[in-house]
Amino acid sequence: MLRELPSDEDRQILQEAVRGFFEDQSEKAAQVTPRLWKQLAAQGLTQIAASPAEGGLREIVLVHEEAGRAACRAPLADAALINLMQLRARGDAGVLRSLVDDLHSGDAVVALSFGGFDHDGAAGWAKMESDRLIAELGFVESADIVTHLAVFVPGPALAIVETSDGVAAEPAPMMGKAGWWRVRIDAVPIVLVPFTDAEVRDLLTVAALGETARALGAARRAFEQAVAYAGERRQFGQPIGRFQAIQHKLANCHIALRAVQLTIANAAAQYDLEAGQWHWFAASAQATAAGSLRQVSLETQHAFGAIGYSEEHEAPRHFRQVHFSMLRHGGQRPPVEQLASHFLDHDSGAFPEYDLGASGNAFRDEVRTWLDGYWSGERRARHEQLSFREREYDREFARALGQTGWIGLNWPKRFGGQERGAFEQLAFMEEMEHAEAPRAGAPVQAAMLQVYGTPEQQQRYLPEILRGEAIYGMGYSEPQAGSDLASLKTRAVRDGDHYVINGQKIWTTTYWGEYMLLATRTDPNATPPHAGITMFIVPMMTPGITIRPSETMYGGTFANIFYDDVRVPAENRIGAEGEGWKVLTGALATERGFIGGGIVLKVAHMFELLCEHIRTAERRGSPMRQDPLVRARIGTLAAEIEAGRRMMVYCAEQVDKGETPPDEAAVSKVYSGELMERFGETALDLLGPEALLSEHSPGAVLRGRIEQMLRHSLMWVISIGTNEIQRSLIAQRGLGLPR
Repeated sequence: MLRELPSDEDRQILQEAVRGFFEDQSEKAAQVTPRLWKQLAAQGLTQIAASPAEGGLREIVLVHEEAGRAACRAPLADAALINLMQLRARGDAGVLRSLVDDLHSGDAVVALSFGGFDHDGAAGWAKMESDRLIAELGFVESADIVTHLAVFVPGPALAIVETSDGVAAEPAPMMGKAGWWRVRIDAVPIVLVPFTDAEVRDLLTVAALGETARALGAARRAFEQAVAYAGERRQFGQPIGRFQAIQHKLANCHIALRAVQLTIANAAAQYDLEAGQWHWFAASAQATAAGSLRQVSLETQHAFGAIGYSEEHEAPRHFRQVHFSMLRHGGQRPPVEQLASHFLDHDSGAFPEYDLGASGNAFRDEVRTWLDGYWSGERRARHEQLSFREREYDREFARALGQTGWIGLNWPKRFGGQERGAFEQLAFMEEMEHAEAPRAGAPVQAAMLQVYGTPEQQQRYLPEILRGEAIYGMGYSEPQAGSDLASLKTRAVRDGDHYVINGQKIWTTTYWGEYMLLATRTDPNATPPHAGITMFIVPMMTPGITIRPSETMYGGTFANIFYDDVRVPAENRIGAEGEGWKVLTGALATERGFIGGGIVLKVAHMFELLCEHIRTAERRGSPMRQDPLVRARIGTLAAEIEAGRRMMVYCAEQVDKGETPPDEAAVSKVYSGELMERFGETALDLLGPEALLSEHSPGAVLRGRIEQMLRHSLMWVISIGTNEIQRSLIAQRGLGLPR
């Protein structure tokens, strides 16, 4: 039975209280003294995880992140770990109860060491000789004020000694300042508590997550200060936060911090909910943080410039804390190896399925069953023999899917939809990608019609989309208006009951569909320029349209399309004249919100296929999966993909709340597109030149799909607003930097 743990509201209250306490302490929090420890105990922070009512790993992570923000190095995580062990139920209950009571009151300060069980060999060793604990330990925190040391010894068991006798501590400065301590012990424990190997492993994972959270807190605090500084510091007559280089640097940091935040939060929740694979999620969080937070701390220092290099500023403290915490407990190697083992040492290695809630899980099973029945056997095999271009869309499949009603799974019921939530939409996307099913429907265009379309347009166009009978292209980009859509010049002039359209659109995909969603300019003199844009539905069989297809680098096609005196009925206009920018940007925000998740699902599926190949492949007579370089790259990629999956879920959570922040959608889109590029390049490094063989080539690895995905990835960092434009959006709308 799951424990009754605090609610999200309880955690919010706790976070505000802890942050308020540390803000009141100001500089004092960085100096750990017995008085500060007493104050922390008075706030209840030494009781975290002492009982279900006092919280679990989510509360430990929260408190430690706030401690990181305040550069406080008090051993709060050690206290939480001892609480989590529920020591009062083991061994000499009287002694243990007294110690834990003193810990909660602030009369005892306990530092915990895993000794030889730690992932880092420099953490030291410990053993029992007769009735004495003999140990040499590194990386002990606050040894100058601790009253007790708790050390794991072979058995395993936890030995607890008082520091008043037989304990010698020596400062070990780190990165030029006070840091950890080296401790020698030759003393009789006051108690020896037996544990199992699995319990020690669990506690070590919790400890590592706590340190990761503290590093996140330090990195986020420095980052927030850098953002504020960029908005105030002036160079060349303007705030430095207006410079694109600074905006993009800070946007990158924001994306990295979001990835770490989401993966840590999920790992802690999985632990508290007693999920079977919480260790996997913890490893992903640690590997993500290890690969990101130190880089963020470097970039933050760059943004500060000289002021952040001064020891009078708090930024150096946060820089040190990030490095202290991320190298503790073995750094990046243990979690990366754990992830690599999951995918390479087991035939069933795959990403864990998320719990999408009762309705989401049930719908996932429903979609999977339908795909197993319809999209399998000879039909799927025949489809897979087609070229990439031919596989992109299948009208027969679209119509069959239309019969299920799932093309409108998130549509309002008044339009014939099923009004399913965002997590059911995720379940659908996940299963479609896993089955490598062709795309179907026109989600952006349907959403646009539902919000801005007239009743007549909705009655005419939405049913044929729902049935899988119509597909739409998007006519946005022009020779001089790519990401800068406000500069588009394709002109629409009113002529009675029609508009006459003249202009050119380029890089248009799905030009072969029944309709084009066309952005035009109806007022060339509008101020600002985007105020003169109007959107139309243009049937592609309309006279005056000339299509010149061009093969794309990724094996598909797009087209240059010329509109010469194309007459479109006024009733095909979407929204009022001049409202096109609102219609257009709303549609793009919707698309970006889910496009990041779609990209991640593609990468995750291909990654699993790559690992399946590596598990049985050999290189020069040796199993490829045993190559240390292969394992390191696979483990790192797994963590990066999991971070993208968490962003996907986060966006779905926002949609379910009725929110679609454009900056959050941009974060997911930027991260996912560049993840696809990294995946392709890494796979080529691992597989060698055979991976360059294209589909239908003899010996092509995975039918050439990896190299084709790499070519395709280039599109995702450019289309729907280049990633550079998205970074500017993140910086300006998400971080509040000046435009």
